[in-house]
Amino acid sequence: MARLPSLRALLTTGAVLTALATLPVLRTWAMQWGSTEAELDATLPGDELTPAADHVVTRAVSIDAPPSDVWPWLVQLGTGRGGFYSYDALENLAGLGIRSADRIEPHLQDLAPGDPVALAEGLELRVATLEIDRALVLAGIPEPGDTPEMPFRFSWAFVLEETGGGTSRLVVRERYEYLRRSAALVVEPTTFVSWLMTQQMLRGIRTRAERPLPVPLP
Repeated sequence: MARLPSLRALLTTGAVLTALATLPVLRTWAMQWGSTEAELDATLPGDELTPAADHVVTRAVSIDAPPSDVWPWLVQLGTGRGGFYSYDALENLAGLGIRSADRIEPHLQDLAPGDPVALAEGLELRVATLEIDRALVLAGIPEPGDTPEMPFRFSWAFVLEETGGGTSRLVVRERYEYLRRSAALVVEPTTFVSWLMTQQMLRGIRTRAERPLPVPLP
């Protein structure tokens, strides 16, 4: 007579099947965190850099501050600059040496198209688009002979929309255009890591932008 599975085995199997069934839902939620349908459908600055993108992530946050108060925090993004306003401790476990700024640094405000912005030591993006108080787009477009060669084209856009009453929306979009089939093996597993760090970055920028500016001494 066949032995019936134990209650524990049935519960374990049920939990695994439930987790597998909900994984696509969680993946979609992580890729679209905070964004509206209109923002998901919108064409944003930087989309043209990866016109045949295979993987697109759009996340957003509302900020109780005008775009002009948010922009300076975006301009100083980067390793060796203002950091990424996310979980510094987690990033530094990987030896990145990141320290997120808590103030606007004047010497980091002079950014121009073509300038490098480091994600980590030896890994740089270039400023592809810079529209003051509106859009900052960083791009990684591999060139022949690059070492190590990136298996995808990448654009990372930070777009500000004024929403009235001194408030704004910050929309962040990642686009990956695969150059090799193996690129999916690199990009797809990072979806949840990207969500973890990006949602905290958006919150970090919001907190800093909403903070009252110091009143100059008379």
